[in-house]
Amino acid sequence: MKRWIVAAAVGALACAAVADDELDRRFGKDVLIIEASAHGCHRFDIYVAADNAQKSRGLMFVRDLPATTGMLFIYDLQPVSMWMKNTFIPLDMLFIRRDGTVSSVAHDTEPQSLRSISSTEPVSFVLELNAGTAKRLVIDENSRIYWEPAHGDVE
Repeated sequence: MKRWIVAAAVGALACAAVADDELDRRFGKDVLIIEASAHGCHRFDIYVAADNAQKSRGLMFVRDLPATTGMLFIYDLQPVSMWMKNTFIPLDMLFIRRDGTVSSVAHDTEPQSLRSISSTEPVSFVLELNAGTAKRLVIDENSRIYWEPAHGDVE
């Protein structure tokens, strides 16, 4: 029995490493700052989902996301709907206007749900973070995101 538990733990760690490696291969990485309403600034390492294939893949199949890591989806200014199909971890979704201000936040989304989670107005970005992050850091409609693409190829 003990051997089975050790084997399962090693297998789980291997799956997590594969997911991280796959994210590293599929997505560019960058850094952004969130200025939370009256609670200071917070730095996040982000994966950037800029093209349709990246946006379709998102954080699907990821089993663990470090606390200060997220994924930024880039859109032309438009209404945006997301879902959690094949996403195994609960997330907070921040819908962000072109100027970096937060339009709305969807808290603690349900893993693997096909329910549509939509912006309340046209937005240019969606930032996905671990569930609970927005409440813990008081990230809300009074918050602002600061991000400049590292390579200057995305506006």
